Amino acid sequence: MTEVVDAPLSSESPASRPFLDVRDLRIHFPTDDGLVKSVDGLSFSLERGRTLGIVGESGSGKSVSSLGIMGLHRTTNAQVSGEIWLDGDELVNAPADFVRRLRGRKMAMIFQDPLSSLHPYFKVGAQIIEAYRLYNDVSKKVARKHAVDLLGRVGIPSPDSRVDDYPHQFSGGMRQRAMIAMALACDPELLIADEPTTALDVTVQAEILDLIRGLQQEFGSAVIMITHDLGVIAELADDVLVMYGGKAVEHAPVREIFHAPEHPYTWGLLSSMPRMDRARTERLLPVPGSPPSLSDLPGGCAFNPRCRYDVLTDGKALTETPVLLPVPGKPGHSVACHLAAERRRKIWSEEVSPLL
Repeated sequence: MTEVVDAPLSSESPASRPFLDVRDLRIHFPTDDGLVKSVDGLSFSLERGRTLGIVGESGSGKSVSSLGIMGLHRTTNAQVSGEIWLDGDELVNAPADFVRRLRGRKMAMIFQDPLSSLHPYFKVGAQIIEAYRLYNDVSKKVARKHAVDLLGRVGIPSPDSRVDDYPHQFSGGMRQRAMIAMALACDPELLIADEPTTALDVTVQAEILDLIRGLQQEFGSAVIMITHDLGVIAELADDVLVMYGGKAVEHAPVREIFHAPEHPYTWGLLSSMPRMDRARTERLLPVPGSPPSLSDLPGGCAFNPRCRYDVLTDGKALTETPVLLPVPGKPGHSVACHLAAERRRKIWSEEVSPLL
């Protein structure tokens, strides 16, 4: 039997911390082309029963940060630093055995591509049974019944027979449901969903989102929803973290992000999103340019080569990296931008908002 490794002691009482507290997380990868700074100084917190949406373009560091929380970079050449506190336990410097025993029981992840995440040689039910028996001392018969119940709960038809099917016998939506069932096998307190609706048709997307919402209400889990789809964020999230170039550039309640965002990158994301709630005569305005290489980030603000307003910062956008700071008069809203608060709000109200 594997020995349970004691968790490192916390200098603060668990009651004084958020359930999940990420502090100055950095995940860098040495490569032949230089150091790739996939996550570079990320901080956020999350309470039980709340949903945090993390948005940004591909390559912004969303998925890498979630894998870091799960401790899945330990087998790579990643350089990980900072702190990740989960229910009072620090994970970055914890023994690998301790973190491994938390996966599935305390925290779980729904991966982006269920076809590659589910083992093709094992039946779906067998994979759920294995995940459940890893942390529960039960017979195979009891674990099988639990797997059938889970498949039924996530909407798999005829779970008694489908439990013995292989992943390739499931449709894309059913595979995603099976991944959710596996993630929920041990009732985790933190659920990370990485692009859970990618490549699914609109009807199945809505069903998956409803499923995640219902399961969160049932179990009271903290949820991190990683996506590039702002519609998904509007549907599920309580708070939103906007990432760019491996950093957080804005963090706010979901209503603030959609109705009074403060960062030019967030404005660009909103401007490139179609609206279904009202008529729109203007063309969508994509964010100009391309995301930066994480091994060769521009100096100053990483967004400055694509920002229409960098000339209004008196040169700071080219030389100084902005820090995520609270927005005056907006509790829970932080932004990393060199533009003055008054100027940002004037640009939003006069130039950006009328076009949305």
